[in-house]
Amino acid sequence: MSEANNLAEVEVEGEQKQVANAVQFLSFILGKEQYAVDILRVQEIRSWEPISRIPNVPSYEKGVVNLRGAIVPVIDLRDKFNLGHAEYTPMTVVVILQTEINGKNRIMGVVVDAVSNVIDIDKTTIQSPPEFGTKVSTEYINGLAAVDEQMVMLLDVDKLLKLDDVDDEDEN
Repeated sequence: MSEANNLAEVEVEGEQKQVANAVQFLSFILGKEQYAVDILRVQEIRSWEPISRIPNVPSYEKGVVNLRGAIVPVIDLRDKFNLGHAEYTPMTVVVILQTEINGKNRIMGVVVDAVSNVIDIDKTTIQSPPEFGTKVSTEYINGLAAVDEQMVMLLDVDKLLKLDDVDDEDEN
């Protein structure tokens, strides 16, 4: 009987360890690939709706939306990652993400083909992005994880939301 109790304690301890290492991500589809962002960075998910265009911005910056009085820039991740253009469908959504850059909260929407799921990933199973040399940029990828026998690219929200042409005014 005591052997069974010891086995049960080991199993419970293992489960607690797994829970302690688990991180939740919101997964979504771009083309045929699956990506994910830390669920704690997701403010909300909105269905696609026409947005106000801004002139003279890169093609992946689609414009802005009014989110309860706040003007939020929206970028198309397909365009940003050079995955080719796709027509927006009823499955297309805008994921509103948040981060803090130089002590300021920044909110930005990213257009994705479809939201998949909320997934739990064990931190110990996350692998570093591979080195492809200078031809392929992995600057927005925090790591890779296998989920249900499919590779999921975990995105770095801080780097993703740092706009190319925005100077860091707070550094002076």
